[in-house]
Amino acid sequence: MTGDATTPELPPGLLEDYLEGMRGQLGELAAVADHLDADGGDREALEQLRRETHKIHGSAGSFGFWNASRLAAGMEATAKDWLSRPGDSDVERGSLTRWFVARLAEIMRLDVPATPRAERLSTPILQADRLDVPDVIVVEDDPALAELLEYGLRSRAYRFASYRNGREALTDLLALATGGAHPLLLLDVDLPGLDGYSIFEALGRERPGVYRVVFTTVHGDEGEQLRGLEAGALDYLVKPISLRVALEKIRRWVGR
Repeated sequence: MTGDATTPELPPGLLEDYLEGMRGQLGELAAVADHLDADGGDREALEQLRRETHKIHGSAGSFGFWNASRLAAGMEATAKDWLSRPGDSDVERGSLTRWFVARLAEIMRLDVPATPRAERLSTPILQADRLDVPDVIVVEDDPALAELLEYGLRSRAYRFASYRNGREALTDLLALATGGAHPLLLLDVDLPGLDGYSIFEALGRERPGVYRVVFTTVHGDEGEQLRGLEAGALDYLVKPISLRVALEKIRRWVGR
């Protein structure tokens, strides 16, 4: 019913009450998106976005919506960054917030709240082409984080490829003809089955120097980061990842 792996045992009616409350929260977030379309630096709207995403991050997992909780964690980190730099020009903040609302609604099987502005602006988001040589390759099994990164990459017109499975990614990475390019590889450390370090080691043996690797991980301690950096990784991104920070780092790594 929840669209996630497990649903906790809940007293009768409690889940329905939560979803009814979520309908209201999604409506408020849709209105926030409208405000950010008009003024991306609107501090009141940004603060409301931070508050609402914090609530969803804290509550959604208790009702079995783990993907929604992780997605909200990433959006909360992004909202905090926006608050610290309200005047910065980054992604279209209203558009990203509206996408976030739509994904939450999809995960929770709720209707997407309609606003007059959203109806005027609604256009389908096109999937990025899987070109032969992507600028960025994302290997991430957390669908919430992967989708957030994909949205940001798409908004900046990067060529990208995305994988949820480490073995599938390694097969393609070993075979990809890069033509002398060195794609940026955002590689999750904690992939099931074949972890990020194993992929990194295999690429080092079979295709040394082809990919510039940045690890993503929930383990932000010094020892974990040194392990990857000493092995030759370019950098680390610690989850939850702010989209604004991630895109700025990607811009510097990719060079555009």
